[in-house]
Amino acid sequence: MAGEQPGEPRAPEEPPGPGAGDAFERLWTPHRMAYITGEGKPSGPGADDGCPFCRIPGLPDEEGLVVARGERAYAVLNLYPYNAGHLLVCPYRHVADYTDLDAAEVAEVGALTQRAMAVVRAVSAPHGFNLGMNQGSVAGAGIAAHLHQHVVPRWGGDTNFMPVVGRTRVLPQLLRDTRALLAGAWEGAA
Repeated sequence: MAGEQPGEPRAPEEPPGPGAGDAFERLWTPHRMAYITGEGKPSGPGADDGCPFCRIPGLPDEEGLVVARGERAYAVLNLYPYNAGHLLVCPYRHVADYTDLDAAEVAEVGALTQRAMAVVRAVSAPHGFNLGMNQGSVAGAGIAAHLHQHVVPRWGGDTNFMPVVGRTRVLPQLLRDTRALLAGAWEGAA
């Protein structure tokens, strides 16, 4: 071909069109399509409208990715995590706003958040955490009808070009393996 230098490897000839090779490597994350299309999201604000945070406590821990259960709240792995070990602390009661929790629920959500941080520190040695609740859809709540506290472990340098340019997160561990590791450490930290 014109412009080739002697000894240079030649690119294989490919027909033009969809799926034709180029210089980019691709990481396919087809499991995220469920999140993008809203599969599994509630159809309305009520507990009976398909709320996953109301459904999860009725599942076996391994299936629901539940790490720990309290009397009024539970800790569960985020199905679409920002980082490995990203937990959600959810009250069992279907409420949307933090001000709707009673004093006992506030105390248990706080205690489970503290415990989640201690367990993730023991298991994964993060350098810090992001904690937060997105109150309402406009504030970023993916499921606004059921309050949930995010516990996101962070490491220096954990933000790179993958989420910024590739809109992809690279997680080093399967969710079921992370759940088993954290649940085992949670029991040992009691």
